[in-house]
Amino acid sequence: MSIITLTTDYGLKDHFVGALKGKILSEYSEAKIIDITHYIDPFNTVEASYIISAAYSSFPKGTIHLIGVDMESNKENKLIVMKWNDHYFIAADNGILSILTQKIKPQKIVAIALADLLPEDSSDIAIFVYVACHLAKNGLMDVMGKRITAIKEVSSYQAIVAPDHSSVKGNVIYIDHFGNIVTNITKEYFIEIAKGRTYEIELKTKNIKTILPNYSAIATSDKYPIKYYEGEKLAIFNEAGFLEIAIFRSNPSTVGSAASLLGLNYQSIINIVFNS
Repeated sequence: MSIITLTTDYGLKDHFVGALKGKILSEYSEAKIIDITHYIDPFNTVEASYIISAAYSSFPKGTIHLIGVDMESNKENKLIVMKWNDHYFIAADNGILSILTQKIKPQKIVAIALADLLPEDSSDIAIFVYVACHLAKNGLMDVMGKRITAIKEVSSYQAIVAPDHSSVKGNVIYIDHFGNIVTNITKEYFIEIAKGRTYEIELKTKNIKTILPNYSAIATSDKYPIKYYEGEKLAIFNEAGFLEIAIFRSNPSTVGSAASLLGLNYQSIINIVFNS
C-alpha cells in the first residue's frame, strides 16, 4: 500500500480536501492518504516549504507528497514531480521545493506533460492526482513528462552571513500553533558560521544569549519548580533543525506568544551577532 501525503492551503471549511481524497481513491482505491496540513496560509509557498521539509522524514522511503499550494500552472510555474532522498514530491515549480534541493541534490526531476494521457481540459488537481496514483502503482516518472535538471530557487529560504562573518541574518518563515516563531537559520549553518564563538540573538526586548537543547532546559536552577519559568523567552533548534524562538509554556489565546509578545511576524528579520 503506497502512502500519499497532502499539504494544501485549502482549509477544511469547503469540500476541496474531501473531493481531493475522493479523486485519489477513485483512481487508486488502495492508496493510504495522510494529511500533513490543510492550513497553510493561502499561496504561502515559504510556509508550505518549511512544513514539508519538517514532515517528510517521518514517512517511509517511497512516500508520495502532493503539495497543493499555489499550484496553478501558468507561464511562470510548470507542474513538476521530483524524486529526492527516495521520496516523491508533486508540486508547482514555484520555489516550494528549493528548501530541499539546497540540502541534497534531487535524484530526478520531471516537468509534467500528460497530453496523451489525460483530456486536454484536465484541471491541475486532476493532473496531480493522476501523477500521484501513477507513482503509487509503481509507475515510472519518465512517462509523466520531460526530464529537467533544475527547479526554481527562492532566496528567502536562505539565511545570509555578513561579509566579515560577524553576524547571520535570517527571517521568520513560520509561526506555529503555539505562537512559536521558526526562522530559516538552520543548526548546521549556525554551527558552521559560529565556529564556537559566543553570540546574541537580537530582539526588541532583552537579547537571547544561549540556544537551549530543549524547552525544559530553561529551568536552570533546582531551587525553583518548572512553573517558575513560564513566560520566559528561549531559543532552540527544533526537531527539523531550524532556529525557533518561543515563550516557555505560553498560551497564545490568553497571555500571548513569542509572535505577539516579541513583536515578530512572518518575514520579520532575526539577527544573530557573534562576539569575536
